[in-house]
Amino acid sequence: MSEKTRKFPLPLSSITDKAQKKQPVFSSVATPQTATQNAARTAASNPWRPPATVASPSRSHAYAMERAQPLPSPAPRQHALVSDAVRHAMVQRVARQGVKDQAVLDALARVPRHAFMDEGLAPQAYIDASLPIGHHQTISQPYIVARMIEVMRNGAPLQRVLEIGTGCGYQAAVLACIAQEVYSIERIKPLHELAKANLRPMRVANLRLHYGDGMLGLPQAAPFDGIILAAAGLEVPQALLDQLSIGGRLVAPVGGRTQHLELVTRVGKAEWVSQTLEDCHFVPLRPGTV
Repeated sequence: MSEKTRKFPLPLSSITDKAQKKQPVFSSVATPQTATQNAARTAASNPWRPPATVASPSRSHAYAMERAQPLPSPAPRQHALVSDAVRHAMVQRVARQGVKDQAVLDALARVPRHAFMDEGLAPQAYIDASLPIGHHQTISQPYIVARMIEVMRNGAPLQRVLEIGTGCGYQAAVLACIAQEVYSIERIKPLHELAKANLRPMRVANLRLHYGDGMLGLPQAAPFDGIILAAAGLEVPQALLDQLSIGGRLVAPVGGRTQHLELVTRVGKAEWVSQTLEDCHFVPLRPGTV
């Protein structure tokens, strides 16, 4: 497999470069209600065209496989603080913070972070901070997204990656620029639906979204050569370690009130080695679905 940056079927610039003002803000935090409202406004201003025919996959455990369906691009948000220049400035800042992997930096430059949050927060989209997306969850800060992917990738091409904690879908979109196949699990149903609404206009063909318990992983799609967690547990669930391929790398925040990033590499059938990285702060990793 040749190593190269993955491209979406449509360039992400198509979402941000065509100036057309959207309707007034309904809420300052993304919620399932705002996702529904956004989808309704998009449908009103952009006629549907038939989605690609997709065979219905079989269900396993509590997971429901979702394929991103093609839709017309929504009207982009028009604001000086969500311009291409501001997004590229964010990427340069992340690089100055120590992220060196050019493929990861290029992915950050291509994915419009403001498209994954409510318009009321869009002007803050490119600051280096986590921001609320509803349900006591956040979109991770750009640096930590880039850092975790860089550590997981380790300069090598990624074939199949699993993300635990889809949230609003931003990190999944970045991962889809890096890996051949991306699977992402979300345990909070309204956030799962929000991520689908956010990602649908981008037509990301190599991304599959699942609703289910992320602590169980996705055994039907395993093994993975990369697993990334967007929530912190006191330890990494064994089910996820078992779903790593030999040589695969898992990056996760670990801890309670004090957390750090941990890199786990599978070096044998029943052998893993771990390495402690920098401090971090994430929402807690929880079992089950809601």
